[in-house]
Amino acid sequence: MFGSLQTTLFEVYAIWGVLVIAFLGLGYALFLRIQIMRKDKGTPAMQEVWLAIRQGADAYLTRQLKSILPLIFILTVVLFFSVYVIPPTEEALQRFKNFSPDMVRLIVGIGRAVAFIMGASFSLMVGQFGMRMAVEGNVRVASASRRSFSEALQIAYRSGTVTGMLTDGLGLLGGTVIFLIFGIASPDVLLGFGFGGTLLALFMRVGGGIFTKAADVGADLVGKVEKNIPEDDPRNAAVIADLVGDNVGDCAGMAADIFESYEVTIVSGLILGLALVTLTSEIKWIIFPLLVRGIGVLSSIIGTYLVKGKKGNESGDALGSINRGFYSSAAISMVAFMFLAHYYMHEWRAFFSVGVGIVLAILIDEITKYFTHTHHAPVKEIARSSQTGSATLILRGLSIGFESSAWQFVVIAATIMAAVVIYWGQPVIYVLYGVAMTGIGMLTLTGNNVAMDSFGPIADNANGIGEMARLEPKARKIMADLDAVGNTTKAITKGVAIGSAVIAAVSLFGSQMGVAEGLRLLNTGIRVSEPVVFIGLLLGGAIPCLFTSLTINSVARAAALIVDEVRRQFHIPGLMEGKVKPDYKKAVEICTVSAQKELVGLALIAVVSPILIGMLLKVEALGGFLAGVILAGQLLAVFMATAGGAWDNAKKTIEDGLYGGKGSEAHKASVVGDTVGDPLKDTSGPALNPMIKVINLVSLLAAPILIHYRRTDPRVIVAILICTILIGGAIIYSKHGALSFKQRKGESGF
Repeated sequence: MFGSLQTTLFEVYAIWGVLVIAFLGLGYALFLRIQIMRKDKGTPAMQEVWLAIRQGADAYLTRQLKSILPLIFILTVVLFFSVYVIPPTEEALQRFKNFSPDMVRLIVGIGRAVAFIMGASFSLMVGQFGMRMAVEGNVRVASASRRSFSEALQIAYRSGTVTGMLTDGLGLLGGTVIFLIFGIASPDVLLGFGFGGTLLALFMRVGGGIFTKAADVGADLVGKVEKNIPEDDPRNAAVIADLVGDNVGDCAGMAADIFESYEVTIVSGLILGLALVTLTSEIKWIIFPLLVRGIGVLSSIIGTYLVKGKKGNESGDALGSINRGFYSSAAISMVAFMFLAHYYMHEWRAFFSVGVGIVLAILIDEITKYFTHTHHAPVKEIARSSQTGSATLILRGLSIGFESSAWQFVVIAATIMAAVVIYWGQPVIYVLYGVAMTGIGMLTLTGNNVAMDSFGPIADNANGIGEMARLEPKARKIMADLDAVGNTTKAITKGVAIGSAVIAAVSLFGSQMGVAEGLRLLNTGIRVSEPVVFIGLLLGGAIPCLFTSLTINSVARAAALIVDEVRRQFHIPGLMEGKVKPDYKKAVEICTVSAQKELVGLALIAVVSPILIGMLLKVEALGGFLAGVILAGQLLAVFMATAGGAWDNAKKTIEDGLYGGKGSEAHKASVVGDTVGDPLKDTSGPALNPMIKVINLVSLLAAPILIHYRRTDPRVIVAILICTILIGGAIIYSKHGALSFKQRKGESGF
């Protein structure tokens, strides 16, 4: 059963049970969707705004799909033929022992290519279906806010839960099906599955981030600062693009981002688990992570359904209710893990590993909440700094962002140290397995985490719909409260996504060293004192900096085009008086085109750079390169996400009446800070998560191939030249190669 692996009856039933749980999670998502779609969509004015948001989001995703399909096709072919470069692994030959080596190559090649397509398709489904559910939910939240806080909260959270359970169900389904088919040969195929999900997440995260922040920055700079009008004023031509951007960035992008973290942690856990099966002949090492994930899906179903507000029309504690659901799921999971460790694993180290992961998620949750929530000192201090101008406000936000990054680094370091202590005295492969289990434990409550994230843009959109449809003050107050909580939940989820990216990258890093040359690098380590390895480390640290620079530059270019367009439309006679409607579609089109033209170049840098380093400097230097990417990527990602979230919430506290409220000098300073922070927290910072994992997975795929070729091989020399040209061209294009929108479309417009 399960590809030449000896299993007990319990293990057979358990694996099939995990498959059933995956479908149960998907069924729960469908149940919630049916429940939400029965709710009313409010007044005709609300539905008019909602329809514009839906059409813009659909148009963006359709265009994005057309942009990325050619690269997906090319990489599918490359992954299929990659198995022909080196001999089949011993595990593959053992799994398919009745076939010839050539036939084994064909089977594994097809499996890897199909798994890549499956991973990419699942990631795309999570992003697209989740975003469309968020769009369906936002107008229903706005309508419910006219009746009660409790109903509005419930609809917003359950709309996000649909995305969360899609993430849970599809991630668990893919990993389980691959294991059922390929057994001990699963690592060869799982890499394709993880790479597909990660690459799509990179596309959706970067494209959605550029779209949303170009619209947001452009709308804020002209609307709030220059014209002194509200955030979602219908006279602002970029307001619909801004609301669309919340969905394509924070729903589609983040959902795909967390989904690929979910995939990658199970991929690394199964790869390292299969390595332990080889050493110990015990299949429990790969059954355990699948069972943990199954338990996580069940606990998320229970916890998310418990999230409800208090009855009545008055605003309640939305964050407290969401947290109760999260902690309920965590408690259920911990108890179940204890039983699993005692009665199945017959040892407690596995429980402590996944338990540490859950604790890590909670700690990152609390750290992020402290630095970004309006009730705590950091955001209050930023708001206070607005009284002396935008410069001091920005400086205060930078300080808080760096401090948050330091504390999260300490927590993650302590987490990895816990894995070392748990498996003290065991070979390093056990420690790496413990780190992988920590990542799996951290993302046990993925359903809750994604629900929390999607809740943010759903509440934000509902608030925008309420303002544009001019709903009554009581409803607007409920939506504003939900929107403020949504800012914090988005920041929390970004922290979890970044932390999980680092944990997953560390476990993949260990897998890469083991795969590279048997277990030689695991046993000997990588010496940073070696000049070539240190060069790899430096170059790895440079990649996140370069990636951040290019993504911020992309947002700045696109935002400048939006600023010009919004300014132009404000000169249309009758627009400021409300007699004429602005052309919302033009701003949406500008953001869509600007976002799509950046995707391929940035993806090429992530895919090609580890291959180039591996060919030039060999496998040990590639290990140093990965360490540099993880280190610099984590620092930058946490800093940008936290600083941006804190600036945003500081602005909201001032808009609620602090230091003069809307229109005051303090408010103008806070808008500048929020505008600076927007591309950091919603584009560049989150984009580093999938970038780190794309680089790790490409390294893992390439490592076995790289050790079979010398740099003097003519084929390698040609490959090095091609990779150098691709990276250089991608950088030049991302910095200078894209023509402005008017140059692309002509001065006459669309």
